[in-house]
Amino acid sequence: MAKKQAKTNAVRLIEQKKIAYEIFEYTINDGEAVDGLTVSGKIGQPVEHVYKTLVATAGKGNYFVFVIPVDAELNLKAAAKVVGQKKIEMLPVKELLGLTGYIRGGCSPIGMKKLFPTIIEEAATALDYIIVSAGKIGMQIKLAPEDLQQATNGQFASIVS
Repeated sequence: MAKKQAKTNAVRLIEQKKIAYEIFEYTINDGEAVDGLTVSGKIGQPVEHVYKTLVATAGKGNYFVFVIPVDAELNLKAAAKVVGQKKIEMLPVKELLGLTGYIRGGCSPIGMKKLFPTIIEEAATALDYIIVSAGKIGMQIKLAPEDLQQATNGQFASIVS
């Protein structure tokens, strides 16, 4: 009998919204990097389809989620402008789990403890699908960019350098 796949909050939310998805699982060896380029290779998917989730803050309880290609860098000025802030900075890693319910390397834009304003790099709209973390290291979820937007109440904008 096949081992039943554990469901993360992200997968549960996607199923609840009746969104089509596909799961990719991979293993990470001790000491191995858990970066997007490594993940892309492990799941055998083109790097341009694999996106990472970044969490930033403007202070005073203002948090924002940005979903960008793994081979790109967040443009903090452009991102701040999109969310109506003068300045934002990346959330310290030590605060990530408490705020989102996810750890570094396994942070999904879907199913966080609270729904934060979510901005998805607009280049995603040109793709049939993108792949983001499914909520734990070793698990990725493939879905249409528009479905990610729906699941996160997100918006598309140009936010990379």
